[in-house]
Amino acid sequence: MNQALDAKTGGTPSLPVYLDHHATTPCDPRVVEVMLPCFGEVYGNPASQQHSPGCAARSLVEGAREQVADLLGCGTSEVVFTSGATESDNLAIKGVMESTATRGRHLITAATEHKAVLDVCTRLERRGYEVTYLAVEADGRVCPDRVSQALREETVLVSLMLANNEIGVLHPIAQIAECCRERGVLLHCDAAQALATLDCDVNALGVDLMSVSAHKAYGPKGVGALYVRRRRPHVRLSAQLDGGGHEGGRRSGTVNVPGVVGFGEACAIIAGRREADARQQRFLRDRLLHRLRRGRSDLRVHGSLEHRLPNNLNVSFPGIDAGRLVREVGSVAVSSGAACSAPGTDGSYVLKALPGSAAELGSIRFGLGRGTTEAEVDFAAGEILAAVAAHEPDPKVDACAATC
Repeated sequence: MNQALDAKTGGTPSLPVYLDHHATTPCDPRVVEVMLPCFGEVYGNPASQQHSPGCAARSLVEGAREQVADLLGCGTSEVVFTSGATESDNLAIKGVMESTATRGRHLITAATEHKAVLDVCTRLERRGYEVTYLAVEADGRVCPDRVSQALREETVLVSLMLANNEIGVLHPIAQIAECCRERGVLLHCDAAQALATLDCDVNALGVDLMSVSAHKAYGPKGVGALYVRRRRPHVRLSAQLDGGGHEGGRRSGTVNVPGVVGFGEACAIIAGRREADARQQRFLRDRLLHRLRRGRSDLRVHGSLEHRLPNNLNVSFPGIDAGRLVREVGSVAVSSGAACSAPGTDGSYVLKALPGSAAELGSIRFGLGRGTTEAEVDFAAGEILAAVAAHEPDPKVDACAATC
């Protein structure tokens, strides 16, 4: 058993306790092990098929492609390797919109999407495309009826994430896919946060494009993939990187062989343990919530608890500046928002999009992982509650100020 990554139940936790797995996950040592030969023994360029070093590298890449395809339930020719989910989102959205511009120039997304989607939509709007930003319900989910009502004759793409990166809420993607399919509209899904703990079978979900990332799933940083459906319908993309026609002409550039091989191994590991991981992390997440609520009954949970990633918890404490709290509790590594949001931004746009949300002072995002233990959860709850108590105004001081 890998002691660095597999959950334990007892003992004193090592500090800082890492509960920010939505930002990134530690690379599994088994993943590192399969990558190492790619830095020395297997050094060829997989596009060089005239000699054995290139063929050896190509064999490793295609083996990894099979591992990713197996986890997504698709064909190997439908997997395009990229530098990560951000590039995959860009390729999916820009690639579809540009290739179908003569048919329509309208796309639909949600106000709570990742910046890798929202910023792409903003750029497309500057180029004359139309974008509809759907509001979410009070629980943070997009209602399929809202999607159906927003579809137009000129709509060619809907882009909605499977799981939100801040509040962990799951959209009803399979139902939304039915709405899109009935109208002949393509559906792109950013599943970066979901790959390690949820079933991301593209056919079961009914999506036409799906973005995934290795470093959110115990693989290396700097590599990801885009699933692109090739049958019923055959999705066509306008390439965003030119210069050699790699990846079937959909993404030029020398393939990141070590990263791709590591990603493949990470997917193979997930396939054998995803359900067990999800079950354990849900148990620990609920334990964390119980302890926080026991200490503070006024704690507020953001987003649906029923339709949520098993390892996510996003909470706020009335009157407490979450950002300041997170910075001060050095013994627990958590965040007050998405890692990809620019510093200095004015609060979480995800929380602000929730109807009735009162999150002016932000929230704390907990992201549990494979190696999270009960001891770590209990320790984190105690540290956070102590910090919250230290930030509360002294009622005696307030009373004095009111009478002086």
